[in-house]
Amino acid sequence: MEHKDNPKLYEIRHSLAHVLAQAVQKKYPDVKLGFGPPVETGFYYDFDFGDVQINEKDLKDFTKQMKKIINQKQEFVRSEYTADNVEEAIADILPNETYKHENIRNLKERGVKDFTFYQNGPFIDLCEGLHVAHTGELPIKGFKLDSIAGAYWLGSEKNKQLTRIYGLAFETNEELRSYLERRQMAEKFDHKKLGKELGIFHVEPDLVGKGLILWLPNGTVIRDEIEKYAKEIEFRYGYKRVHTPHLTKAELYHTSQHLPAYEESMYPPMVLPDEDSDTKYYLKPMNCPHHHLIYGSQQHSYRDLPMRLAEYGTCYRFERSGELSGLIRVRCMTMNDAHIYLRLDQFEEEFKRTIQMYQELYDTFKLSEYSFRLSVRGKENSEKFKGDAAMWDKAEKLLAKVMDELGLDYFVGEGEGAFYGPKIDIQFKNLMGREETVSTIQVDFLSAQNFGLTFINEEGKEEVPVIIHRAPLSTHERFISFLLEYYGGAFPTWCSPIQVSIIPVAEDCYAYADALAAELTSDFMRVKVDKSSNSFNKKIRNNTVQKIPNMLIIGAKEVEEESVTLRRYGIKEQEYLSRADFIALLKQEIADRVMHREPMGSII
Repeated sequence: MEHKDNPKLYEIRHSLAHVLAQAVQKKYPDVKLGFGPPVETGFYYDFDFGDVQINEKDLKDFTKQMKKIINQKQEFVRSEYTADNVEEAIADILPNETYKHENIRNLKERGVKDFTFYQNGPFIDLCEGLHVAHTGELPIKGFKLDSIAGAYWLGSEKNKQLTRIYGLAFETNEELRSYLERRQMAEKFDHKKLGKELGIFHVEPDLVGKGLILWLPNGTVIRDEIEKYAKEIEFRYGYKRVHTPHLTKAELYHTSQHLPAYEESMYPPMVLPDEDSDTKYYLKPMNCPHHHLIYGSQQHSYRDLPMRLAEYGTCYRFERSGELSGLIRVRCMTMNDAHIYLRLDQFEEEFKRTIQMYQELYDTFKLSEYSFRLSVRGKENSEKFKGDAAMWDKAEKLLAKVMDELGLDYFVGEGEGAFYGPKIDIQFKNLMGREETVSTIQVDFLSAQNFGLTFINEEGKEEVPVIIHRAPLSTHERFISFLLEYYGGAFPTWCSPIQVSIIPVAEDCYAYADALAAELTSDFMRVKVDKSSNSFNKKIRNNTVQKIPNMLIIGAKEVEEESVTLRRYGIKEQEYLSRADFIALLKQEIADRVMHREPMGSII
């Protein structure tokens, strides 16, 4: 957590970390201290308990002691030392705190000249601050010791594993309760949990590999329907589809300048037995260099532009094991990718059209809680960014101008652009209220130069195009993880793995149910008939647990009158419709990609 984000809350959380450490020392005087910073939702502190294993009862004891310390209104007193006298001071102040001693040596090696300590009551800690004036300012009902975990000292597996105690902290008890409720909901709708329960995806780390997803039939339906929709909308917006190979020679990524920038995130190179040993191949980590070659394979006139090349391309990135997380961060991903080659005078109109397409996509998925982030080069880490300053300045001003003309609010992210140009990141809030990047639009003045891409302008001369990189639906993996949680696993009819479940109440209704299922299937609807031996109520429960959007109850009346009783997921009221009317209704709803209930993400 950064102090500038919320100074008061930062000070509360930082101070509570010190109060926790004092409480722990009260019960276990021989404990040794690691680090204790504030974090996004609270604070933590790392401890070396030796051979002692702490548990939930300890957390209760620590909490009681923390409340006593808060009520004592202990002042936070700062003391300062220099690099010359800090080791002598800490030997006197904290003689047995070996981790603190090591931290000071490390800081001095990195050139740190000034050191500060804070004391509240009997507790002293090496710390930069900031803190509240005294412990009485801390919310006695706004914090909660949350969990116990292991953490290696300095984050290295080579070092000893310490015990980390996490705490939650907010300014009020109401905020803490609200957070806990949101977290409970987020755990209930965690995409990894839902993915298993609903048969969406599977991972076999031992036989297939970490971060490599096996899409089950239900998950494949969702992927295919989303891709189908994206292809339809891209067709309407004038995109041409292409396909590119999964691997390529290293030379391509040297030309694009990706290899020196992203080699650590790429799979190791392959050397083929029938080629020169110096010829290396890489699994494709991104699609753009291949698309540039497709554009460059022919000469283009200014009349041909904009040229929009789109692909659902599979890419491979070697994410570190500790960063892998369900579908959110994987090693094999399918990207909803496209690149637009255009004249500079077309940029503003094309960018506006791209934003319009994004918003149309979001509206279909009922996504409304999003914000825009203009990621620019900034002044720091300038070696990361390629191209000259004038090129970057032009691109950044163009993006800002168009965003202003569209009346879109945006936050400027310094130093967060791509290496070849600035970008717009579209941020969505997850069920915990945290922002995550789902979509991007990037402007690129560099790649066309690297690949020698040109078009013939009105004067018959060669001119270099501008390139827009865009991925409105991110990757299948990340986007579906977001939808799983946002919908709570209850997908709208058009992309639901099973669109209709038919529940006959007795065997003499089977023939009608089968005929209805056959008719729906002939119209490419995904249908199942529940002929299990379960009771009627259990059939309803089972189909509800599977989050099937439409259940048709078929009894004697429905058979006799060629009708259905429709029960929609999440809606109490039932509808009685003729068979023909229901089929016509469902066809239209699928064609229009209608959703009948608000997603969980819009409720929370």
